[in-house]
Amino acid sequence: MQIITSVTEMQTLAHELRSKGQIIGLVPTMGALHEGHLSLIRLAAERADKVVVSIFVNPTQFAPSEDFNKYPRELEADVAKCESAGADYVFAPPADEVYPKGYSTYITEERVAKPLEGVSRPSHFRGVTTVVAKLFNMCRPDLAVFGQKDAQQVAVIQKMVADLNFTVDVVVAPTLREPDGLAMSSRNRYLTATQRTEALSISRALFKAREMVAAGERRSDRLIAEATHILSQQRRVRVIYVSLVDRLTMEPMRELEPGRGLIAIAAWVDEVRLIDNIVL
Repeated sequence: MQIITSVTEMQTLAHELRSKGQIIGLVPTMGALHEGHLSLIRLAAERADKVVVSIFVNPTQFAPSEDFNKYPRELEADVAKCESAGADYVFAPPADEVYPKGYSTYITEERVAKPLEGVSRPSHFRGVTTVVAKLFNMCRPDLAVFGQKDAQQVAVIQKMVADLNFTVDVVVAPTLREPDGLAMSSRNRYLTATQRTEALSISRALFKAREMVAAGERRSDRLIAEATHILSQQRRVRVIYVSLVDRLTMEPMRELEPGRGLIAIAAWVDEVRLIDNIVL
């Protein structure tokens, strides 16, 4: 497996691979890889001839008050995990390669990015769309694999791909969970044992909503109220939002349309911010 840090080298390699008819799969990550990331790499390997995993902690998607400086960086361990999962290349550019001095161009999606995460993190998706567009131009993938856990991110990227005519197939992989139900996340490592126990209320709330839908419930207010009640029982959990939305547009739904709805939760567990969702 090859490690690439230069944008020019990555673009040259991508051109060579494509000229040989090779299908390139990209898995964009910020590192601190866990089994959820590795499942994305394996899926990419099933669908592509060559798999590129990008590892880049993107500064433009963090607000000044967020955890950019303490976000875990462990490139050596991540590279070993990428290789074990079937990646062919790790693309790990330094920040000044991605955003050179004088950089001033950004991409903003102005509809799907507005609700949910867009309310509490208004600059977040501008950073996401910009870096993903840049990675598409650097790595020239035929397909890119993203995880369902970041449902709004997926929807925003799908909209960007459609609106800007990128020829990249966006593949969405299901959320992987720990045996206790907690959605896998690089930020889970911030949790103490007590915090982790309380964080399980997030997945419990989602699973309860799914049970209610299976029993015939369709009203948004009832699903949200029950999920919020479960979260409110925990002393360390502070709800940011619980919302039933259209999974493509992120617009709120008053009544669930099965297969199109998504219940999404964001919450603080003390100082750790977690998100999760389930398609209904």
